[in-house]
Amino acid sequence: MAWNEPGGGKDPWSNPRGRGGKPPNIDDALGRLKDRFGGGGGMGNAGGSKGILAIIGVVLIGWLISGIYIVDEGQRGVVLTFGKYTSTAGPGPHWHPPYPISDVITVNVDEYRDRELSMTVLTNDENIVDVDLSSQFTVRDPVEFLFNVRDPNATLQDVMQSAIREVIGSSRMDYVLTDGRVEIVDAVRTRMQELLESYKTGLNVRSVNLQDVQPPEPVQPAFEDAIRAREDEQRYINEALAYANQVVPRARGDAAQILEQAKGYQSRVINQAEGEAARFNALLASYQIAPSIIRERMYIDTLGEIYAKGNKILVDPDNASNILNLPSGANGSVMQDDLRSGAPLAVPSLSTGTSFEGNSGGSNNNRSGLRTRGSE
Repeated sequence: MAWNEPGGGKDPWSNPRGRGGKPPNIDDALGRLKDRFGGGGGMGNAGGSKGILAIIGVVLIGWLISGIYIVDEGQRGVVLTFGKYTSTAGPGPHWHPPYPISDVITVNVDEYRDRELSMTVLTNDENIVDVDLSSQFTVRDPVEFLFNVRDPNATLQDVMQSAIREVIGSSRMDYVLTDGRVEIVDAVRTRMQELLESYKTGLNVRSVNLQDVQPPEPVQPAFEDAIRAREDEQRYINEALAYANQVVPRARGDAAQILEQAKGYQSRVINQAEGEAARFNALLASYQIAPSIIRERMYIDTLGEIYAKGNKILVDPDNASNILNLPSGANGSVMQDDLRSGAPLAVPSLSTGTSFEGNSGGSNNNRSGLRTRGSE
Protein backbone atom coordinates (compact mmCIF):
# COMPACT_ATOMS: atom_id res chain seq x y z
CA MET A 1 0.00 0.00 0.00
CA ALA A 2 1.29 3.45 -0.86
CA TRP A 3 2.10 5.86 1.93
CA ASN A 4 -0.71 8.22 0.95
CA GLU A 5 -3.33 5.62 0.08
CA PRO A 6 -6.65 6.38 1.83
CA GLY A 7 -7.44 4.38 4.87
CA GLY A 8 -3.86 3.72 5.85
CA GLY A 9 -3.57 6.67 8.16
CA LYS A 10 -0.33 7.75 6.50
CA ASP A 11 -1.49 10.61 4.34
CA PRO A 12 -1.06 14.18 5.63
CA TRP A 13 -4.78 14.70 5.87
CA SER A 14 -5.56 11.68 8.03
CA ASN A 15 -5.96 12.00 11.79
CA PRO A 16 -2.78 11.77 13.80
CA ARG A 17 -2.17 8.86 16.06
CA GLY A 18 -3.68 9.00 19.52
CA ARG A 19 -6.88 10.77 18.45
CA GLY A 20 -8.81 7.69 17.52
CA GLY A 21 -9.24 8.85 13.96
CA LYS A 22 -11.22 11.97 14.93
CA PRO A 23 -10.53 15.47 13.52
CA PRO A 24 -8.62 17.94 15.80
CA ASN A 25 -10.71 19.93 18.29
CA ILE A 26 -10.25 23.69 17.72
CA ASP A 27 -11.87 24.57 21.03
CA ASP A 28 -9.32 22.47 22.86
CA ALA A 29 -6.51 24.24 21.09
CA LEU A 30 -7.87 27.70 22.00
CA GLY A 31 -8.36 26.59 25.59
CA ARG A 32 -4.78 25.47 25.88
CA LEU A 33 -3.62 28.83 24.44
CA LYS A 34 -5.68 30.74 27.00
CA ASP A 35 -4.32 28.60 29.82
CA ARG A 36 -0.79 29.38 28.68
CA PHE A 37 -1.38 33.18 28.85
CA GLY A 38 -3.37 33.33 32.08
CA GLY A 39 -5.50 30.36 32.76
CA GLY A 40 -9.05 29.77 31.73
CA GLY A 41 -12.42 31.14 32.73
CA GLY A 42 -13.49 34.35 34.52
CA MET A 43 -10.58 36.47 35.63
CA GLY A 44 -8.23 34.28 33.71
CA ASN A 45 -9.72 35.42 30.41
CA ALA A 46 -9.30 39.08 31.36
CA GLY A 47 -5.67 38.57 32.38
CA GLY A 48 -4.88 36.88 29.09
CA SER A 49 -6.34 39.74 27.09
CA LYS A 50 -4.26 42.27 29.00
CA GLY A 51 -1.12 40.26 28.35
CA ILE A 52 -1.79 40.20 24.65
CA LEU A 53 -2.46 43.93 24.60
CA ALA A 54 0.75 44.55 26.53
CA ILE A 55 2.74 42.57 24.02
CA ILE A 56 1.07 44.36 21.15
CA GLY A 57 1.79 47.73 22.83
CA VAL A 58 5.45 46.92 23.34
CA VAL A 59 5.78 45.84 19.73
CA LEU A 60 3.98 48.97 18.55
CA ILE A 61 6.18 51.25 20.65
CA GLY A 62 9.31 49.53 19.36
CA TRP A 63 8.06 49.88 15.81
CA LEU A 64 7.39 53.59 16.29
CA ILE A 65 10.77 54.12 17.92
CA SER A 66 12.43 52.53 14.90
CA GLY A 67 11.27 55.56 12.92
CA ILE A 68 13.72 57.83 14.76
CA TYR A 69 16.88 58.55 12.75
CA ILE A 70 19.80 61.01 12.90
CA VAL A 71 21.31 62.73 9.88
CA ASP A 72 25.01 63.51 10.35
CA GLU A 73 26.68 66.81 9.52
CA GLY A 74 27.39 67.07 5.82
CA GLN A 75 24.60 64.65 4.92
CA ARG A 76 21.01 64.88 3.77
CA GLY A 77 18.20 62.41 4.44
CA VAL A 78 15.86 61.65 1.55
CA VAL A 79 12.52 60.40 2.95
CA LEU A 80 10.46 57.98 0.85
CA THR A 81 6.84 57.14 1.67
CA PHE A 82 5.62 53.97 -0.01
CA GLY A 83 8.58 54.32 -2.38
CA LYS A 84 7.81 57.93 -3.39
CA TYR A 85 9.93 60.93 -2.45
CA THR A 86 8.27 63.13 0.17
CA SER A 87 10.92 65.31 1.84
CA THR A 88 14.59 65.99 2.48
CA ALA A 89 15.92 66.13 6.05
CA GLY A 90 18.92 68.17 7.11
CA PRO A 91 21.47 67.34 9.82
CA GLY A 92 20.03 66.40 13.22
CA PRO A 93 17.47 63.97 14.74
CA HIS A 94 14.25 63.25 12.82
CA TRP A 95 11.36 60.80 12.77
CA HIS A 96 9.48 59.15 9.95
CA PRO A 97 6.78 56.48 9.84
CA PRO A 98 8.71 53.25 10.20
CA TYR A 99 9.17 50.58 7.61
CA PRO A 100 7.31 49.50 5.54
CA ILE A 101 5.52 52.84 5.38
CA SER A 102 8.56 55.10 5.00
CA ASP A 103 12.27 54.77 4.47
CA VAL A 104 15.25 57.17 4.60
CA ILE A 105 18.29 57.24 2.31
CA THR A 106 21.21 59.38 3.51
CA VAL A 107 23.47 61.09 0.97
CA ASN A 108 26.80 62.75 1.81
CA VAL A 109 26.73 66.15 0.11
CA ASP A 110 30.15 67.31 1.37
CA GLU A 111 32.15 64.34 0.16
CA TYR A 112 34.45 64.95 -2.82
CA ARG A 113 34.09 62.22 -5.41
CA ASP A 114 37.15 61.74 -7.62
CA ARG A 115 37.14 60.64 -11.21
CA GLU A 116 40.14 60.13 -13.51
CA LEU A 117 40.23 59.77 -17.27
CA SER A 118 42.92 58.90 -19.82
CA MET A 119 42.09 59.14 -23.49
CA THR A 120 43.38 60.10 -26.92
CA VAL A 121 41.83 63.19 -28.51
CA LEU A 122 41.93 64.66 -32.01
CA THR A 123 42.77 68.39 -32.15
CA ASN A 124 41.42 71.04 -34.50
CA ASP A 125 44.50 70.84 -36.76
CA GLU A 126 44.12 67.06 -37.09
CA ASN A 127 46.80 66.08 -34.61
CA ILE A 128 46.50 63.55 -31.81
CA VAL A 129 47.25 64.15 -28.13
CA ASP A 130 47.13 61.86 -25.12
CA VAL A 131 45.23 63.45 -22.23
CA ASP A 132 45.17 62.54 -18.54
CA LEU A 133 42.40 64.35 -16.68
CA SER A 134 41.11 64.20 -13.11
CA SER A 135 38.09 65.93 -11.60
CA GLN A 136 36.25 66.20 -8.30
CA PHE A 137 32.49 66.38 -7.75
CA THR A 138 30.06 66.94 -4.90
CA VAL A 139 26.33 66.26 -4.64
CA ARG A 140 24.32 69.45 -5.03
CA ASP A 141 20.82 67.95 -5.06
CA PRO A 142 20.49 64.51 -3.40
CA VAL A 143 17.04 63.88 -4.92
CA GLU A 144 18.30 64.38 -8.48
CA PHE A 145 21.41 62.38 -7.66
CA LEU A 146 19.36 59.40 -6.42
CA PHE A 147 16.50 59.28 -8.89
CA ASN A 148 17.54 61.01 -12.15
CA VAL A 149 20.73 59.07 -12.87
CA ARG A 150 20.86 55.29 -12.84
CA ASP A 151 24.68 55.07 -12.77
CA PRO A 152 26.37 58.32 -11.63
CA ASN A 153 29.90 57.01 -12.24
CA ALA A 154 29.17 56.06 -15.84
CA THR A 155 27.46 59.41 -16.38
CA LEU A 156 30.49 61.28 -15.03
CA GLN A 157 32.76 59.29 -17.32
CA ASP A 158 30.65 60.15 -20.36
CA VAL A 159 30.44 63.83 -19.39
CA MET A 160 34.22 64.11 -18.97
CA GLN A 161 34.87 62.47 -22.33
CA SER A 162 32.37 64.68 -24.10
CA ALA A 163 33.75 67.90 -22.59
CA ILE A 164 37.38 66.97 -23.35
CA ARG A 165 36.63 66.07 -26.96
CA GLU A 166 34.65 69.25 -27.50
CA VAL A 167 37.21 71.65 -26.00
CA ILE A 168 40.43 70.09 -27.28
CA GLY A 169 38.80 69.27 -30.60
CA SER A 170 38.28 72.99 -31.19
CA SER A 171 41.88 73.94 -30.26
CA ARG A 172 45.18 73.67 -32.10
CA MET A 173 47.78 71.25 -30.86
CA ASP A 174 50.41 73.92 -30.20
CA TYR A 175 47.93 75.82 -28.06
CA VAL A 176 47.00 72.69 -26.10
CA LEU A 177 50.62 71.75 -25.39
CA THR A 178 51.92 75.21 -24.45
CA ASP A 179 49.97 78.33 -23.60
CA GLY A 180 46.40 77.04 -23.48
CA ARG A 181 46.44 74.59 -20.58
CA VAL A 182 44.79 76.95 -18.07
CA GLU A 183 42.15 78.10 -20.54
CA ILE A 184 41.43 74.50 -21.55
CA VAL A 185 40.91 73.45 -17.92
CA ASP A 186 38.45 76.30 -17.36
CA ALA A 187 36.58 75.51 -20.56
CA VAL A 188 36.36 71.79 -19.72
CA ARG A 189 35.05 72.53 -16.24
CA THR A 190 32.40 74.92 -17.57
CA ARG A 191 31.28 72.45 -20.24
CA MET A 192 31.09 69.56 -17.76
CA GLN A 193 28.90 71.60 -15.42
CA GLU A 194 26.59 72.53 -18.28
CA LEU A 195 26.18 68.87 -19.27
CA LEU A 196 25.59 67.72 -15.68
CA GLU A 197 22.90 70.35 -15.21
CA SER A 198 21.24 69.46 -18.49
CA TYR A 199 21.06 65.82 -17.36
CA LYS A 200 19.77 66.89 -13.90
CA THR A 201 22.36 64.77 -12.14
CA GLY A 202 22.43 66.91 -9.00
CA LEU A 203 26.26 67.11 -9.15
CA ASN A 204 28.63 70.06 -8.95
CA VAL A 205 32.09 70.12 -10.56
CA ARG A 206 34.51 71.29 -7.88
CA SER A 207 37.82 71.07 -9.72
CA VAL A 208 39.38 69.87 -12.96
CA ASN A 209 43.07 69.08 -13.27
CA LEU A 210 44.81 68.49 -16.58
CA GLN A 211 47.47 66.15 -15.24
CA ASP A 212 49.26 65.54 -18.51
CA VAL A 213 48.82 66.26 -22.18
CA GLN A 214 51.42 64.98 -24.61
CA PRO A 215 51.69 64.13 -28.28
CA PRO A 216 52.02 60.46 -29.16
CA GLU A 217 55.39 59.00 -28.24
CA PRO A 218 56.76 58.62 -31.82
CA VAL A 219 56.49 62.38 -32.48
CA GLN A 220 57.45 63.70 -29.05
CA PRO A 221 61.06 64.68 -30.02
CA ALA A 222 59.82 66.95 -32.81
CA PHE A 223 57.35 68.67 -30.52
CA GLU A 224 59.98 69.10 -27.83
CA ASP A 225 62.18 70.87 -30.39
CA ALA A 226 59.29 73.14 -31.29
CA ILE A 227 58.67 73.94 -27.64
CA ARG A 228 62.35 74.75 -27.09
CA ALA A 229 62.28 77.04 -30.13
CA ARG A 230 59.34 78.95 -28.65
CA GLU A 231 61.15 79.24 -25.35
CA ASP A 232 64.24 80.60 -27.12
CA GLU A 233 62.05 83.06 -28.98
CA GLN A 234 60.56 84.34 -25.75
CA ARG A 235 64.01 84.55 -24.18
CA TYR A 236 65.33 86.62 -27.09
CA ILE A 237 62.34 88.92 -26.84
CA ASN A 238 62.97 89.42 -23.13
CA GLU A 239 66.65 90.14 -23.74
CA ALA A 240 65.77 92.66 -26.45
CA LEU A 241 63.32 94.40 -24.15
CA ALA A 242 65.94 94.55 -21.40
CA TYR A 243 68.48 96.02 -23.83
CA ALA A 244 65.94 98.56 -25.03
CA ASN A 245 65.22 99.56 -21.45
CA GLN A 246 68.92 100.28 -21.02
CA VAL A 247 69.59 102.02 -24.32
CA VAL A 248 66.48 104.15 -24.70
CA PRO A 249 66.92 106.15 -21.46
CA ARG A 250 70.60 106.72 -22.29
CA ALA A 251 69.70 107.87 -25.81
CA ARG A 252 67.08 110.21 -24.41
CA GLY A 253 69.67 111.67 -22.05
CA ASP A 254 72.13 112.15 -24.91
CA ALA A 255 69.43 113.77 -27.00
CA ALA A 256 68.57 116.17 -24.19
CA GLN A 257 72.26 117.04 -23.79
CA ILE A 258 72.65 117.68 -27.52
CA LEU A 259 69.58 119.90 -27.46
CA GLU A 260 71.04 121.90 -24.59
CA GLN A 261 74.34 122.26 -26.45
CA ALA A 262 72.50 123.34 -29.58
CA LYS A 263 70.60 125.94 -27.61
CA GLY A 264 73.85 127.22 -26.13
CA TYR A 265 75.46 127.36 -29.57
CA GLN A 266 72.41 129.15 -30.91
CA SER A 267 72.58 131.76 -28.18
CA ARG A 268 76.33 132.22 -28.68
CA VAL A 269 76.09 132.62 -32.45
CA ILE A 270 73.17 135.01 -32.17
CA ASN A 271 74.98 137.13 -29.62
CA GLN A 272 78.14 137.12 -31.74
CA ALA A 273 76.21 138.08 -34.85
CA GLU A 274 74.43 140.82 -32.98
CA GLY A 275 77.78 142.11 -31.66
CA GLU A 276 79.33 142.09 -35.13
CA ALA A 277 76.28 143.83 -36.51
CA ALA A 278 76.56 146.47 -33.79
CA ARG A 279 80.28 146.99 -34.58
CA PHE A 280 79.53 147.20 -38.27
CA ASN A 281 76.86 149.79 -37.63
CA ALA A 282 79.31 151.79 -35.53
CA LEU A 283 81.99 151.46 -38.26
CA LEU A 284 79.47 152.51 -40.87
CA ALA A 285 78.81 155.72 -38.99
CA SER A 286 82.56 156.45 -38.86
CA TYR A 287 82.98 155.46 -42.51
CA GLN A 288 80.31 157.88 -43.56
CA ILE A 289 82.22 160.65 -41.79
CA ALA A 290 85.77 159.77 -43.08
CA PRO A 291 85.61 156.96 -45.61
CA SER A 292 89.27 157.11 -46.73
CA ILE A 293 90.65 156.89 -43.21
CA ILE A 294 88.35 154.05 -42.27
CA ARG A 295 89.20 152.23 -45.47
CA GLU A 296 92.95 152.57 -44.78
CA ARG A 297 92.53 151.42 -41.21
CA MET A 298 90.50 148.42 -42.25
CA TYR A 299 93.11 147.55 -44.84
CA ILE A 300 95.97 147.68 -42.36
CA ASP A 301 94.05 145.69 -39.77
CA THR A 302 93.21 143.08 -42.34
CA LEU A 303 96.84 142.73 -43.39
CA GLY A 304 97.86 142.36 -39.78
CA GLU A 305 95.41 139.55 -39.28
CA ILE A 306 96.51 137.83 -42.47
CA TYR A 307 100.25 138.07 -41.80
CA ALA A 308 99.82 136.98 -38.22
CA LYS A 309 98.55 133.63 -39.48
CA GLY A 310 100.93 133.25 -42.41
CA ASN A 311 104.16 131.27 -42.86
CA LYS A 312 105.81 133.22 -45.68
CA ILE A 313 108.93 135.39 -46.28
CA LEU A 314 108.39 138.91 -47.61
CA VAL A 315 111.26 140.67 -49.47
CA ASP A 316 111.29 144.38 -50.30
CA PRO A 317 112.74 144.66 -53.79
CA ASP A 318 114.02 148.16 -52.99
CA ASN A 319 115.81 147.02 -49.85
CA ALA A 320 116.73 143.37 -50.26
CA SER A 321 118.68 143.28 -47.01
CA ASN A 322 115.55 143.63 -44.90
CA ILE A 323 114.01 140.14 -44.77
CA LEU A 324 111.16 139.43 -42.40
CA ASN A 325 110.20 135.91 -41.37
CA LEU A 326 106.52 135.87 -40.54
CA PRO A 327 105.67 133.54 -37.66
CA SER A 328 103.97 130.18 -38.22
CA GLY A 329 102.10 130.30 -34.91
CA ALA A 330 98.43 131.12 -34.90
CA ASN A 331 98.82 133.81 -32.28
CA GLY A 332 101.41 135.76 -34.26
CA SER A 333 103.54 136.53 -31.17
CA VAL A 334 106.79 137.05 -33.12
CA MET A 335 105.19 139.54 -35.44
CA GLN A 336 103.71 141.48 -32.57
CA ASP A 337 107.13 141.63 -30.88
CA ASP A 338 108.72 142.90 -34.10
CA LEU A 339 106.10 145.57 -34.38
CA ARG A 340 106.67 146.70 -30.81
CA SER A 341 110.49 146.77 -31.31
CA GLY A 342 110.27 148.92 -34.43
CA ALA A 343 111.66 146.36 -36.86
CA PRO A 344 110.97 147.18 -40.48
CA LEU A 345 107.95 145.44 -41.95
CA ALA A 346 107.45 145.01 -45.65
CA VAL A 347 103.84 145.62 -46.50
CA PRO A 348 102.48 145.64 -50.05
CA SER A 349 101.14 148.96 -51.16
CA LEU A 350 97.65 149.48 -52.35
CA SER A 351 98.89 149.61 -55.95
CA THR A 352 99.58 146.27 -57.60
CA GLY A 353 103.20 144.97 -57.61
CA THR A 354 104.62 147.46 -55.02
CA SER A 355 105.50 147.29 -51.34
CA PHE A 356 106.15 149.80 -48.57
CA GLU A 357 108.19 149.75 -45.40
CA GLY A 358 106.89 150.61 -42.01
CA ASN A 359 107.72 150.25 -38.35
CA SER A 360 105.81 150.30 -35.13
CA GLY A 361 105.83 154.04 -35.09
CA GLY A 362 104.71 154.14 -38.70
CA SER A 363 106.13 156.31 -41.53
CA ASN A 364 104.40 159.59 -42.08
CA ASN A 365 105.25 159.49 -45.75
CA ASN A 366 103.84 156.03 -46.19
CA ARG A 367 100.74 156.86 -44.19
CA SER A 368 100.22 160.04 -46.16
CA GLY A 369 100.74 158.11 -49.37
CA LEU A 370 98.18 155.56 -48.21
CA ARG A 371 95.75 158.25 -47.34
CA THR A 372 96.35 159.92 -50.70
CA ARG A 373 95.84 156.66 -52.60
CA GLY A 374 92.93 155.77 -50.42
CA SER A 375 91.19 159.00 -51.24
CA GLU A 376 91.61 158.49 -54.96
